[in-house]
Amino acid sequence: MTRALRDLPADLAGKRGLVRVDYNVPLDAGRVADATRIEASLPTLRWLLRREARPVLLSHLGRPGGRPDPALSLSPVASALAGLLGTGVLFSAPCDGEDALRASRGLKAGQVLLVENTRFLPGETENDAALAGRLARLGDFFVNDAFGTLHRAHASTTGVPALLSPSAAGLLVERELEALGALEQPRRPFVVAFGGAKIGDKIELLRRFLERADLILVGGAMANTFLRAQGAETGASLVEEAALDLARSILAAGRERIRLPTDVMVLDRSNGDGESVEGVGVDAIGPEMAALDIGPESRARYAEALRGCAAFFWNGPMGLFEDPRFAAGTFAIAEAAAEATAAGGFTVIGGGDSAAAIRRAGLSDRVSHVCTGGGAALEYLSSGRLPGLDALTERRRS
Repeated sequence: MTRALRDLPADLAGKRGLVRVDYNVPLDAGRVADATRIEASLPTLRWLLRREARPVLLSHLGRPGGRPDPALSLSPVASALAGLLGTGVLFSAPCDGEDALRASRGLKAGQVLLVENTRFLPGETENDAALAGRLARLGDFFVNDAFGTLHRAHASTTGVPALLSPSAAGLLVERELEALGALEQPRRPFVVAFGGAKIGDKIELLRRFLERADLILVGGAMANTFLRAQGAETGASLVEEAALDLARSILAAGRERIRLPTDVMVLDRSNGDGESVEGVGVDAIGPEMAALDIGPESRARYAEALRGCAAFFWNGPMGLFEDPRFAAGTFAIAEAAAEATAAGGFTVIGGGDSAAAIRRAGLSDRVSHVCTGGGAALEYLSSGRLPGLDALTERRRS
């Protein structure tokens, strides 16, 4: 079992809690554009502050390639966090320097310290033991509340808990694991929706859900690959050519439990006057047409499939939802998920683009759970393990 916050020593007053958070948030003109991930960390931080612990926060932002990049500094995040948390948030750079160590030791009750982007240092993604050692100096115990990074074996996720004891999972991680764990033996009927571009990225999860799902709905560019595998013409649509045999094997294993679109919304460039958007049957996709969303008939069929489901998991948009012309399919699934939740179903949105889509639809508070990390959610559902989670468990056993 992974240690939780409640398993930490009762007296944390004055102790420095080194907390790995996930503040990989979008910035716009030096300000936080979406604070969802910051807000998700607040329950753990408040839990620690109520017990007079002194939180020191580690996070990455973007992919700076192991060197400092002012555009990816966490400094704006410190300001946003202070406003949300209602307490003083100090900032120190670099994350492993002497200034950060002094700041951690000088924290006063009620204050929080956020240190600079861990990925400004090359040793972070390499799980460098020396860097992990320097980071571990910043705390007296360790908490990992960055669910979205648990599938990464980095210095701040697996290296630090190997050195710092006690260690525990934060409240966000605990909620994520509880929601995903409920899908191991889901209530019936259990419906799954997959979208996005690539089958290969989700093959293990597809195989796992073939064993337990009553129905799998497929959309996005992934559907194009399955349609091509069935012999359909897909025109100019994005198709994962290397995965056609894989798609055929999945279709053979899933049989009637796998549902593909019967119509699609296409971008048609065959007209010499420019491009047009139209709905066509999957048997009528012309050579100059690119399928970019499921069509109205498929939207209705998929929504109907969710009515009465007891459990639902969704990962990947049904189309190019960033373009309003091809957003209807994704938003139809989002609305159907909200309706299934209202009817008593347990609904989990698997992070990434699906989470962005349901937030854009304004429905994130009308489903059971929205994962904060798509990659971590997929790996955990596929294998039941995560490197960052294993590090907490293994440290407890040692």
